[in-house]
Amino acid sequence: MHRIAVAGHVCLDIVPELRERARLEPGQLVEVGPLTVSLGGSVANTGGALADLGADVTPFATVGDDELGQLLFSKLRAEGFASPRLTLSQSLATSYSIVIQVPGVDRIFWHHTGANDEFDGTSVDVAGFDLLHVGYPTLLPGMLMEDGRPLQQLLSRARAAGATTSLDLAVVDRASSVAALDWDAILTSAFAHTDIASPSFDDLVSALGINEPYSLQLVERLANRMLADGVAVAAISAGRHGLLLRTGSAERLQSAGPLLAPLAESWADRSLSLPPLWVEHPVTTNGAGDASTAGLLFAISRGATLEQAAALAAASSAVVISGARPTPAAVAALDPSVAEFVQR
Repeated sequence: MHRIAVAGHVCLDIVPELRERARLEPGQLVEVGPLTVSLGGSVANTGGALADLGADVTPFATVGDDELGQLLFSKLRAEGFASPRLTLSQSLATSYSIVIQVPGVDRIFWHHTGANDEFDGTSVDVAGFDLLHVGYPTLLPGMLMEDGRPLQQLLSRARAAGATTSLDLAVVDRASSVAALDWDAILTSAFAHTDIASPSFDDLVSALGINEPYSLQLVERLANRMLADGVAVAAISAGRHGLLLRTGSAERLQSAGPLLAPLAESWADRSLSLPPLWVEHPVTTNGAGDASTAGLLFAISRGATLEQAAALAAASSAVVISGARPTPAAVAALDPSVAEFVQR
């Protein structure tokens, strides 16, 4: 079994159950439902989905030396991460998000990046891992200095150690301090050392300042740019519009570490679009994109075909949207075509 390291952004998601009339109104008492506290961020979401599917996953992140940090660590252990490698910040609090999910309205996040601000990748020990996945550098200011030099160095160090590298983004808040950075330069330098990149359409257009509405032509243009920058496998998710997978040459795939090299001939120079799976009773979209990334990475680690990888990405996302965990049984029940390689 391949060993996978997942590094980057981690937080606790604090989610109050809201009713249709929930609102912000000064001086008013508004009745809400019970509160849930769960792991959030790419490290927990993508790493957790990979672990649910059966992967051997080690998380790397930074948390505060506080009660929320202790809770986060205990939740990681409880969800199957035997040895979370967390560094403690002595000056910053543990990151959290308050997730506002009013029925019929898209989610709103109140997010405190906290100790994630100190994460710069230097604490990640890449030795012995077959895959390094880095998540949400758009929310990790410590990785973005000098046009993303720390991010580039982490990815480069992992590839030099023989690992396949993977990168996912988060939406760039145009009102945040990182919005003014040269994202074109940051992404170009990072993609040059990235084997698998799985951002969403919104991640890319927010980072690059693109104001065009969704179109397949725009998604294809973004995927081609990622391949031109050096990515071997570009996967762009776009919610109800589905997933686009596009791959580089056989030569590029052969140089992409132990996960992709065996797939070079069958995956080379391919393009595949897949619509999302229908979910009859959606519960949440929180973590759905991370689950899609996890499905893609797990499929690659099992030597799947391009079609199987896309199907598992879609099924993993749909299971999360339905409110369940993407276990082999859950994804196979939703799409029997993935059963053979996820349940073996």
